[in-house]
Amino acid sequence: MSQEIVFIGFGSNLGDRQEFCDRAMALMNLLPLSRVTGASSYYESEPIDPKNTLGPTWFYNGVVRIETSLSPVRLLDILHETERALGRNEEHRSGPRTIDFDILFVGQHIIHEAALTVPHPRLHLRRFVLEPLVEVDADWNHPSFHRSVRE
Repeated sequence: MSQEIVFIGFGSNLGDRQEFCDRAMALMNLLPLSRVTGASSYYESEPIDPKNTLGPTWFYNGVVRIETSLSPVRLLDILHETERALGRNEEHRSGPRTIDFDILFVGQHIIHEAALTVPHPRLHLRRFVLEPLVEVDADWNHPSFHRSVRE
C-alpha cells in the first residue's frame, strides 16, 4: 500500500486520563511504517451515554494525523492490540475505558468492511472528534459529505 494520510481519534475516561492519552500518543510514534504528522490538544468531553458509565467518567479526547503504508485493517489490528496493552476491557466495549482508538479517515477512501467503516460513521455528530480534528487539519475534506471538517 502506498502512503496514506490517516486520522485517528482517541480518548480515555478511566484512571489517569491524561497519562493514558500521553501513552497512546507515545505509542502512535512507534507505529510501524508510519509517522505522526499532526496531533491535537486534549479536549474534555462528557460521555455519549452517561447511564453506561461508573463514577467520574468525562473523557479526554484527541486526534492524531499519521502518514502510513499500513493497510487500514492492519492498522486497526495494531490499535486494538495497543488498547489491550493499555488495559482496555473488551467485555464492556461501551463502558469506561483506559483508551479507545477510532480510525476516522483513510485518505479520501470510503471503506465498508465487517470490522471497519471509514469515514467513521458518526464523526460529524461528535464535538469531541470535530474540535480536535479541526485543530489538526480544518481543511480536510470529508469524502462522503464533500465538505471540510471545519464546515
